Amino acid sequence: MSSDTEPSSRWSAPAGLLAGFAIGLLAVSGVVAHYALHGGLNVFHILFSVFFSTNLMICYWEMCLFFRRDQIPARAEYWRRRQDDSGRAAALEFLTSKVPLKRSLSPTIWADVWAAYSLFDSAYVNRHSYGFNADVANGFATPASTLALYIAFTGGVMPAIAAGIIGAMLCWQWVYMSSLYLVLAFLGRKRNQVNTRDLYAFLIGPNIVWVLIPIVGLYVSIRLILDDNFSVLGF
Repeated sequence: MSSDTEPSSRWSAPAGLLAGFAIGLLAVSGVVAHYALHGGLNVFHILFSVFFSTNLMICYWEMCLFFRRDQIPARAEYWRRRQDDSGRAAALEFLTSKVPLKRSLSPTIWADVWAAYSLFDSAYVNRHSYGFNADVANGFATPASTLALYIAFTGGVMPAIAAGIIGAMLCWQWVYMSSLYLVLAFLGRKRNQVNTRDLYAFLIGPNIVWVLIPIVGLYVSIRLILDDNFSVLGF
């Protein structure tokens, strides 16, 4: 797939398709369960089913970043050569490259997400950078609370106040950490490393989602605490 020496596999799929399938499978499972349990759909629940599913997948990528951190600089150079040769953004090249299905959970493969992305943000080849450490921290610190909220938002398996407290803490740290990243991206050196189109498409755009949706999450969490029920989520 993303290696100049790895042989092709008959059973493979684009990396972006595999990622989308994983998110979709997790999100649809929650939506179907919510409908089966409560007899209806809720826009906040659908939003956070998708968001939590996306975060769980990204947490796995961030764990891969940590466990394969030694390979990132060499792979970043590989993607730089690929980008120079093809004229395509390395991140898009990675997402369209084929992943053998038997290696669909390989940390070595998914660490390449960060090697390709490092052409937009060099933080991922620097273990002392904010971006590297913030993402590694998110990868290990948030899966359990994300999964707990995913289940609670779907089935109400814990008191609403408890879910609201966990949600408020988790969403606030996403808002703060992502806001700081955006400040660094927009005012710091990153804006001199990429053109304006790539700055907004690959740095500002994806990260603003991690500010705006958690702000909605703060509203939902506060409602859970004040209402002491899950009515904001449709049950």
